[in-house]
Amino acid sequence: MSDTQTIEWLLEEGQPSIRYLTLTQLLGRNENDSDVREAKASIPKVGWASEVLSRRDPGGWWVRDRGWLEPRFRGTHWNMLALADLGATRTTPEVARSSEYWMAKSPLVGGGVGGFGKGKGHHCYTANMARGLIRLGFEDDPRVRKTLEWIVRTAHPKGGWACRFSTGGQSPSRTLDAWEGLGAFAAYPPARWTPAMRECVERSAEYFLDHELHVQGPRYEPWYRFHWPVHYYYDLLVGLDCLTALGYGQDRRLGYALGLLRKKQRPDGRWNLDTPQPDPDPETAEWFAAHPERRPEPLTFEVAGRPSKMITLRALTVLSRVG
Repeated sequence: MSDTQTIEWLLEEGQPSIRYLTLTQLLGRNENDSDVREAKASIPKVGWASEVLSRRDPGGWWVRDRGWLEPRFRGTHWNMLALADLGATRTTPEVARSSEYWMAKSPLVGGGVGGFGKGKGHHCYTANMARGLIRLGFEDDPRVRKTLEWIVRTAHPKGGWACRFSTGGQSPSRTLDAWEGLGAFAAYPPARWTPAMRECVERSAEYFLDHELHVQGPRYEPWYRFHWPVHYYYDLLVGLDCLTALGYGQDRRLGYALGLLRKKQRPDGRWNLDTPQPDPDPETAEWFAAHPERRPEPLTFEVAGRPSKMITLRALTVLSRVG
């Protein structure tokens, strides 16, 4: 399969989400382009986004009207993140109503969204929600702005975040797994950044680059397997996507991650989906073994071990940013 054939595969009309994202992110087509407009209009009607919306309750939720995280990977939060990844926006009335439902269920103390347990924020969820809402078209919403300010305020003083830290102060530690803050700002137009936002992004990007996107303690195999939906999990493609979107594509410290990305490319020019989601950590796996009724059910769109349109699109987009 040639490069042209790979692009043609991504542009197939059966998945207008991938077609729209390929036209805009990879080929640089303008939103006013007739092909772009046609593909975008088809997103809620055909393909994966349509399937997600078909499972939506008219009240705005998925599965049940309780909370926003459960059941894990099938509840409202996870479906909304998938819709955001698939190019759906608030211009679709069902998406707009579910977005408002989502935000109303999870107010953040001090304003913003992404709070739970008395409105406290949790970086993995709070920043993920900000990223999703920005992609869904809520970048001008004051609730999203407040959430981004919370992300900055709770960052480690030297950049980066901790996954499980949930108070309003600065994070006492940091980990590569806590990538969601960078993801939110990769989606947020830089023209809207405050000086504090810019400084936070620069410090946090430096933290990831210093660790070459993967050097932190013993080798953790799930980081080297590409997956989607991302949810709150990290892998090297997630890191590459964030850092190159933020303008760090020429930094030599991306070398290892880019080498892995190129190594994973199939002879036919495409990339496989390695897994729908990484392995749970031992602590989490032990808890779910004791509570099987709460075991997560993956939200899947493609088959593991087979060519993936979403992984291929993301991989080619990263490589286009690094020239």
